[in-house]
Amino acid sequence: MRQRIPVSTIMSENIIALNRTDDLERAELLFKRHKIRHIPVVSGEVIIGMLSYTDLLRISFADAVDESESDVDTLVYNMFTIDQVMAKNVTTVNSETSIKEVAEILATKEFHALPIVDDEILVGIVTTTDLINYLIAQY
Repeated sequence: MRQRIPVSTIMSENIIALNRTDDLERAELLFKRHKIRHIPVVSGEVIIGMLSYTDLLRISFADAVDESESDVDTLVYNMFTIDQVMAKNVTTVNSETSIKEVAEILATKEFHALPIVDDEILVGIVTTTDLINYLIAQY
């Protein structure tokens, strides 16, 4: 297996992002509509946090709602802001970081997605699913 393949070859560049002023109802709608589990929170093009579907589950009964359901009970969401729920001090890598280095980070940390940042601008995201699909393609 090649050793120095950059993460840019497997990262998603079509980024679904939230602003800190968005609400958690919008976040859940994006998670369900795009069938994703991690959303970067940005200010302009700069990442300021990361919100996972698990973060929403911690404060709600979002998992009790059908995944395809578009109506969301927003009562609990009105008690929190994205700033309060998102992970701050997010670990990032740049697009030239090797897939191996990304895999090592994700294998040792308690999160499953890494934002890709070049010159302080969010350019992509890579998840454990992206890594698994990459490994499957090697065989």
